[in-house]
Amino acid sequence: MSDHLSEAYPQLATRLAKTPLAELPTPVSHGHVQTRHGPRLIAVKRDDQSADLYGGNKVRKLEYILQRAAERRAHRVATFGTVASNHALATAMYARRCGFACTCLLSHQAKTANAPVVLNMHLRNGTEIVAYRGDRGNRIALNRHYLQGRRTWVIPAGGSSWLGVVGFVNAALELADQVKKHVVEQPDRLYVANGTMATAAGLALGLALAGLSTEVQAVRVTHEHVANRTAMRRLLVKTATLLNRLDDSVPANTADRVRLRFRDEFFGGGYARPTSAALHAIDIAHDELGLKLEATYTGKAMAALLHDLKDPVFADQSILFWNTYNSRPLPAGAERPTDTSALPAEFLRYFD
Repeated sequence: MSDHLSEAYPQLATRLAKTPLAELPTPVSHGHVQTRHGPRLIAVKRDDQSADLYGGNKVRKLEYILQRAAERRAHRVATFGTVASNHALATAMYARRCGFACTCLLSHQAKTANAPVVLNMHLRNGTEIVAYRGDRGNRIALNRHYLQGRRTWVIPAGGSSWLGVVGFVNAALELADQVKKHVVEQPDRLYVANGTMATAAGLALGLALAGLSTEVQAVRVTHEHVANRTAMRRLLVKTATLLNRLDDSVPANTADRVRLRFRDEFFGGGYARPTSAALHAIDIAHDELGLKLEATYTGKAMAALLHDLKDPVFADQSILFWNTYNSRPLPAGAERPTDTSALPAEFLRYFD
């Protein structure tokens, strides 16, 4: 089990613990994608295989977040997401493994094939599921009704606190070690889905700490009020500042040295709404790279990568795709549950 952040900054390790959940390092695979200029080699960081229970990018964040909940002696964790949120499901599953009860406040989204599966997984897991409109007034009311007096540690949507970012600072240092060991060529461009921004922010900060010149292509897949350049800058600065306070050997100006490009062109018509480019990218990833992607996050990130491969300017650049989607099989199906008492009635529409 690797922990490159602790190895690089031992003082930080004494002040910022984590609960080991992930199986690290995650491997790197390689494959070729056919383009008009010929086959292009693509490296893939396989965070879809990040843990046995549930893979994807959320596990690295939860290692630090659930550790903090334990340090605060919480009995319950609560978080926010949409009905098919990978973050909410991962939080619920790993919370149970770590001995916490879990409340997930979920809002509506476009219907996807995965939505009923995720809801059934929550039922199997014993998650307390609460319908959430997403506005401030509703959040205050639900906090009072469901969270107060229950020793609850509240986790932001997507796990995108500075602690969640730290999980991907560690991930970038892991990648830098794989570059050093010639597991993978140093990428010129790294493509990753940009939802609530912690993954992209952590990768950019970690690559800066490692001294790699890789540019992170943060492909926005959520609405602009969730993911935007101003909020990204705040998250970068906050994380770098707090790491420096915990260990002054972490450079205070790390946020000023990141190489990150915010990509807006592939969002399409809305969150969880597939685009034709994303659906095409999913097919290419399956047929030529052996990857299973989805249309909400990773399909749109792959669409950006394939779009850029058409430009001869990037012909000599090395490319890495960071796969944030869980590839571990889920034991639940999409059928309507026999007992629906633990589901908000309005969520039954996802089984129609």
